[in-house]
Amino acid sequence: MAAKTAFITGITGQDGSYLAEFLLAQGYRVCGMVRRASTENFERIEHLRGQVELVQGDLLDSSSLAQALTYAKPDEVYNLAAMSFVPTSWQQPVLTAEFTALGVTRLLDALRQCCPQARFYQASSSEMFGKVHETPQSETTPFHPRSPYGVAKVYGHYITLNYRESYDLFACSGILFNHESPRRGLEFVTRKITHGVARIAHGLDRELRLGNLQAKRDWGFAGDYVRAMWLMLQQEEADDFVIGTGETHTVEEFVRLAFTRVGLDWRKHVVIDPQFHRPAEVDLLLANPAKARRDLGWTPSVSFPELVAMMVDEDMAALGQAMPRQRRAA
Repeated sequence: MAAKTAFITGITGQDGSYLAEFLLAQGYRVCGMVRRASTENFERIEHLRGQVELVQGDLLDSSSLAQALTYAKPDEVYNLAAMSFVPTSWQQPVLTAEFTALGVTRLLDALRQCCPQARFYQASSSEMFGKVHETPQSETTPFHPRSPYGVAKVYGHYITLNYRESYDLFACSGILFNHESPRRGLEFVTRKITHGVARIAHGLDRELRLGNLQAKRDWGFAGDYVRAMWLMLQQEEADDFVIGTGETHTVEEFVRLAFTRVGLDWRKHVVIDPQFHRPAEVDLLLANPAKARRDLGWTPSVSFPELVAMMVDEDMAALGQAMPRQRRAA
């Protein structure tokens, strides 16, 4: 039996790199879509370059999507590409909508025309809940997004449902709560914290400037969450699932654990800076993952303290290796 083929948009991102690793371990042929750019940013998948096929395509260009899908002939399509940093969505709301909302429509329509038998996964987000109407949040909780990113994700979620119902596509959405890893970008608060802690511990900085420490999130490990994506596409019928740990923690808790990991008191180093507060804050996100546990058999394997420790340790090691090179260069 021939190996299945998976097509991943956003393969160079955090989730894309973990998903590619997971699918390769399952014996898949993996094709990843990348945008044409003057500089390559393949750091997260550098160790996979000989194992995955990279195909040029752009969520802003429908014809490139059709060409990429026609080449790949996928059995499964995972749409992980988006303008994904929430603060940037206020600065670039129209571009965020083009990628994160209309980009989903372009990809679904290309799939409908080129490979309608392929199973489709859409990366939805807990940011769609925004100003939450109930706690915890489940698949039936109403959406009330509080950022242009959240609004765009709601569109992507509902257009996926619409194509499922209108064209009988196997198209589903995973409403993923915050999931982090050592591969998270430095602009995200979790990685900003762990990288900042490592810099302070190595004597490169003295303070870490943050915004709202009382915001609460349901944080898990990205490597666990890509397994849930795959499980959704193995079901008999397409459906949508909330994926999270069912625990919530404040940013302050994350900070405290991170500094404690390196033997420091966070209160001596953290500075609250109003510039990092959002125009409309999302105060509390907490998943109810009961449906995923029941129907997918999915449970997270990495706890919140283990996640923080993993990220701090990786940043400590990376900076520790870089410092001798910097000294030699000096």
